[in-house]
Amino acid sequence: MMAIKKPKSTAQIDSLIGQNSEIRGDVVFKGGLHIDGKVKGNVIAEEGGGESILTLSDRGMIEGEVKVPNVVVNGTIIGDVHAMTHIEVATKARIHGNIYYSLIEMAMGAEVNGTLVHKTDKSVVELKKRDDVAVRES
Repeated sequence: MMAIKKPKSTAQIDSLIGQNSEIRGDVVFKGGLHIDGKVKGNVIAEEGGGESILTLSDRGMIEGEVKVPNVVVNGTIIGDVHAMTHIEVATKARIHGNIYYSLIEMAMGAEVNGTLVHKTDKSVVELKKRDDVAVRES
């Protein structure tokens, strides 16, 4: 019997905002960004950074909008989150804003005070409805 292994979610950290740091203004990055401190401004992945990932620790806080393809949240975000590839909302996460996502994972204990809005990938082609198949309504 073969076991299916879940891929490890180890992301390379290219940039780090430490626990005792506070950034006032927008943060634009490419690659991996880990935040233990506080950001008062938007956090945005550069265009073409489809593999970019933001990790917000339980000590981290963002007051602003987040626009990053892959997001792991275990801290506090006050603002909307746009994670068009994947978002993981961990147990200590507190999000006060809307989440726009394609794929979401949410742990027990996570708190979202806003709306979850599912967005599909524009590159996915929708299947056409076949006319020769009758659909029954119950």
